[in-house]
Amino acid sequence: MSAYRTIVVGTDGSDSSLKAVDKAATLASDAGAQLVIACAYYPADPKDIEAAQDTLREDAYQITGSAPTFEILRTARERAQAAGATDIVERAVVGAPVDSLLTLIDEVSADLLVIGNRGLNTLTGRLLGSVPSDAARKSTSDVLIVHTVR
Repeated sequence: MSAYRTIVVGTDGSDSSLKAVDKAATLASDAGAQLVIACAYYPADPKDIEAAQDTLREDAYQITGSAPTFEILRTARERAQAAGATDIVERAVVGAPVDSLLTLIDEVSADLLVIGNRGLNTLTGRLLGSVPSDAARKSTSDVLIVHTVR
């Protein structure tokens, strides 16, 4: 029996974050743990969407407010199921990624946070911080940073 009963994984729909979902799902499956898949977002104001659509014109299809969050979570769930996870919860959380993940960890009493390493070794990440480094530094649970970007 593993020490991990609840595993949280953050995803933004990127290839990197979906690799972290795959790893978290495998761990959850092996441990018989619940997997909580989280996607942080900021709700879009209809006025902002309209202004962006006017500016983007033919590229306006990219502006959809919070709708992609649910598509991201659906995709992540499918990948997690393919990796063997069975007890899966999806959570769309409003706010910045690090703060949202840390709040969620406390809400669900997670034992482990799994995130990808994207941004960890970039100049911006070193100067301003990155999701993996900030989450690892501030988390109250164990953190697994999955090597998803080479």
